[in-house]
Amino acid sequence: MMEDDFYATIKFKSGEEIYAKVAASEEDDRTMLIISHPITVCEIKAKAGIVGYKVEPWLKTTRDDMFMINLADVLTISESSDVEMIQMYQRFVQDSSRDRTSQPKLSREMGYIASVNDAKDILEKLYKKKSS
Repeated sequence: MMEDDFYATIKFKSGEEIYAKVAASEEDDRTMLIISHPITVCEIKAKAGIVGYKVEPWLKTTRDDMFMINLADVLTISESSDVEMIQMYQRFVQDSSRDRTSQPKLSREMGYIASVNDAKDILEKLYKKKSS
């Protein structure tokens, strides 16, 4: 059973705070949150007392935009009806999906492609050469 999705701020037991579009899902005696395009928001204070916000993706090393979170890991969740926050979030999601589609596919011409073990061997050889 899936509930309607809504915008919310989620505070995890770890202290981490994110903003996302959220839907709740009941699975095997536990409640899971399905969050899409989670972001972190930092307040930035500039000179002259001007306050702005820095919006970043929650996880920076993945292209995934949907995540399952166990409700047991959540300290609190607050549904958002703040129009400015929702618009800022939607603008960020639009811009990041536009950036993704304009990125070229990886190719050998872009640089060296190696397995982790090959790269490790090469780096170890370089390190040993420099230290001797």
